[in-house]
Amino acid sequence: MTKNLRSRRTVRHSRALGIALTPKAEKYMERRPYGPGQHGRARRRADSDYSVRLKEKQRLRALYNVREAQMRRYFAEAKRRSGQAGENLITLLESRLDALVLRAGFARTIAQARQLVVHRHILVDGQRVDRPSFQVKEGQLIHVHERSETMVPFQIAATGAHQEVLPDVPGYLDVEIDKLRARLVRTPERSEVPVGIQENLVVEHYSR
Repeated sequence: MTKNLRSRRTVRHSRALGIALTPKAEKYMERRPYGPGQHGRARRRADSDYSVRLKEKQRLRALYNVREAQMRRYFAEAKRRSGQAGENLITLLESRLDALVLRAGFARTIAQARQLVVHRHILVDGQRVDRPSFQVKEGQLIHVHERSETMVPFQIAATGAHQEVLPDVPGYLDVEIDKLRARLVRTPERSEVPVGIQENLVVEHYSR
């Protein structure tokens, strides 16, 4: 699949879900703030409660680029932990290595962040990690392998170019973008996670 085709599909998916999945999709949605297709402007019937909850779950999955089976496992773990399941779910997703690579500004999209991890360009405390789902712990250092630092994508990232189009770096990350380093200084708190999702609807979906 070509890069342009992937980009167009992401834009269409973003419009269908009503949430921008990439900076490029956000620009398109600002210009065309309605659904895809010739009937995108038409007035739609109100969604059922089930549809609303399902769509919110799909949005969350798309934002973190996780499969349904993975999401169910995260939800089961979120329920097992003390506290509110919805907030626990967001914390688990936000602690994924690919999510933090994105938040730090090493990548422009979650798909790119995943690719960087899979291709073994990312280290955690000096050790290569090629699992996007790796749960980063408080105090751990995320950084780019020194042999990869000269690659064009990382040279661009080191200028802060990605950070200019992404949400502000959250307080739980200490980022030295010019050195392509980021440390998770504490567990992500829901109020700081730049994800516009009503996690209570996701909880209701999986608890039905």
